[in-house]
Amino acid sequence: MDVVETLTQKYQAIARHFDERRRRLWAATEAQAYGHGGIELLARVTGLSIRTIKRGLLELAGETVADTWIRRTGAGRKRAEVTDPELLTALDALVEPVTRGDPMSPLRWTSKSCAKLAKELTARGHPVGARTVARLLRQLDYSLQGTVKTQEGGVHPDRDAQFRRISRRVRAFMKLGQPVISVDGKKKELIGEFAQRGREWRPGKCPAEVNAYDYPELADGKAVPYGVYDLRANVGWVAVGCDHDTAAFAVTTIRHWWERMGQAQYPQATRLLICADGGGSNGSRCKLWKHELQQFADSSGLWLYVCHFPPGTSKWNKIEHRLFAFISINWRGKPLTSYEVMIDLISHTTTETGLTVHAELDATKYPTGIAVSAKELASVNLVPDRFHGEWNYLIKPHERIPS
Repeated sequence: MDVVETLTQKYQAIARHFDERRRRLWAATEAQAYGHGGIELLARVTGLSIRTIKRGLLELAGETVADTWIRRTGAGRKRAEVTDPELLTALDALVEPVTRGDPMSPLRWTSKSCAKLAKELTARGHPVGARTVARLLRQLDYSLQGTVKTQEGGVHPDRDAQFRRISRRVRAFMKLGQPVISVDGKKKELIGEFAQRGREWRPGKCPAEVNAYDYPELADGKAVPYGVYDLRANVGWVAVGCDHDTAAFAVTTIRHWWERMGQAQYPQATRLLICADGGGSNGSRCKLWKHELQQFADSSGLWLYVCHFPPGTSKWNKIEHRLFAFISINWRGKPLTSYEVMIDLISHTTTETGLTVHAELDATKYPTGIAVSAKELASVNLVPDRFHGEWNYLIKPHERIPS
């Protein structure tokens, strides 16, 4: 329970036993105990003005204060919502105009600050100030909030069935001791003195100074991270590219993970399960992705089982919340001034559950627009599943002809 809730409960429990003077003395005592910001906090909890609480502080200090009289019950100026019974309804309609039946509200497409709401209410015959609007909004159970990413577009009718299929296949591979990886590309980042979201502890009044603008032409380069997350070992492998996020780059990253880490981790492996999003460089419709996977299967000898997540469900991919989320936390508030800094920040990402990450720079050029011919695509030894073969398929290595 936070401080506001605690104080509110205390105040509500004893407020009916207070007269005017005891109310301000109690608020002043709590504000004094809370310290910096206490006056504003108690004004919010009790509805008393800051001036009244300050007067109570002077009384506690023993100073003679004018106007310490106590008004009789029911005296004093009535609150705005009492003298104007339609005020709360009018305010509610302005904050949520569409759902409250006023789609033509002048504030529909503007920032609904307390000052703007007060101005519009006054124009509509409900004279009120910005502070009163703030109090009434809290009374109506409104609060300052940001947006939350929850909408993922249309839901495919077989979405849940595909989730269950991926889950069953992951469990089967785990039981057999075969490797399972989750792959995806992370958001591209500009290299240079640019602001990063989030904050970090620094000496007082000494923030990291960065460019005022994040124009690409001011950058020293562009970083293209692509990650491989080993579900069994809880280990991440991230390649930081300098060119384009293509299918060739994605499969090269998977190949490097296997040759330099995965093969040693799973010396008896004969197959590999790859869980990937439905779009991007590792998309289910990407011909180059399948062509490059065939080259990897031929060189490694692995049977590659691929499961794509349905459209609009990329956030369910394990790599998002088991690897990328912690990388973002580790570099929050830190300018990515060079590729070396970025790789160091990725490599030093750890969690209490044992996550470790290896990162490396991939300076190879990966041109876009590479076309895969029908003949090349036909040469891919691809076996689709009976259930959504475009999402679930096996790529076998070609049989090697004895020389």
